[in-house]
Amino acid sequence: MLVRHGYGVLLFDRRGEGASDGEPNAYGWALDKDIAAATAFLQHRPDVDRNRIGGIGLSVGGEMMLQAASESNDLKAVVSEGAGSRSVREVIEKKAWFDLPTYAVLTVGTALFSNLAPPPNLKDLVGRIAPRSVFFIYSTHGVDGEEKQLNPKYYAAAGRPKQSWEIPEASHTGGIVARPKEYERRVVGFFDRALLGKG
Repeated sequence: MLVRHGYGVLLFDRRGEGASDGEPNAYGWALDKDIAAATAFLQHRPDVDRNRIGGIGLSVGGEMMLQAASESNDLKAVVSEGAGSRSVREVIEKKAWFDLPTYAVLTVGTALFSNLAPPPNLKDLVGRIAPRSVFFIYSTHGVDGEEKQLNPKYYAAAGRPKQSWEIPEASHTGGIVARPKEYERRVVGFFDRALLGKG
C-alpha cells in the first residue's frame, strides 16, 4: 500500500524471530531498541531523507512504535494499530481487576525469564511524541475489547497533532481488511501530511 504511493518501506524481523538473532519476547519488551536500530540504518542511507522517516506498527509493533517515538525524535510520524497492554501496568490502567492476578504472574514471569524490567505504561509515554504526529487505530472487539479501553486513553494522553480511528467491525489489526479503501486513504493521507507537508 505505501509503496504504491511512492514510499520506501523497510520491513524487518523482530529480535528472536525470522532471520534476526536474540531472544524473542511475545510482549515486545525491548523492541524499541530494534526500531531505533532500524531507524539508524535508514538515516545512513543516501536515498533516505532522515527528516521524513515514519513508522507503522500493528499490535505489539504498534506498542513498540509508540515507545520508540517517545524515546527519540528520529521517527517523525507514527501509526499504531491495535496497541493494547504489555504488562500489569496497562491492566491496572484499564481497571481490569479480574485480569490482574493473571497479568501479574505473566509480567513477573516475563521479567524473570527475559531478564528485562517491564516497560513503562504507554499512557505515560505517548505525550512525549508531540509535536510529531501520531495516529491511533483500533478495533472495538480486538483482544477482548482492551483496544477500545486503552486507545482512547492513549489518545487523550498524547499531544498534538494526533488522530484516532475506531473501526467497529474490524478484528484485531484487521482495519485494512475491514475497510481497505478508507484505511489506505487515512493512513497514506496521515503520512502525506506529517512527512511531506501535503494537505
